[in-house]
Amino acid sequence: MIPQPGNGHAPTGIVKIQGTGVEETLREFEALVAGLAKPKYLFRLYVSGTSSRSALAIANVRAICDKYFAGHYDLEVIDIYQQPAATKAAQVVAVPTLIKELPFPPQRFVGDMSKTERILIGLNLENKDGVQ
Repeated sequence: MIPQPGNGHAPTGIVKIQGTGVEETLREFEALVAGLAKPKYLFRLYVSGTSSRSALAIANVRAICDKYFAGHYDLEVIDIYQQPAATKAAQVVAVPTLIKELPFPPQRFVGDMSKTERILIGLNLENKDGVQ
């Protein structure tokens, strides 16, 4: 018997999909794809010891990362006194220095990390008018 439309049989190779399982699967798929669309950021923050300026830089950078890259970033804090080789390899000449390593291209921010707007503009998260 050849399946005909309307006789309750689907032609061979065609799968009938019924119910809400498809919608649920689609939502799961979209959630997975949305997670893939967000790149993983890698930041390296070079500081000088345990000074108050270093602590402030760490706090400010963490706050920016938590707000704008939650769950999609790694932050490495590097003390220039404890890791001079890493500091030299990164060609850091002033602290604090924040380097965004990933995604490419790398970017550097040197100096006062409390100027959040400057960092956000540099990362293309805000324009000069403060709009995201």
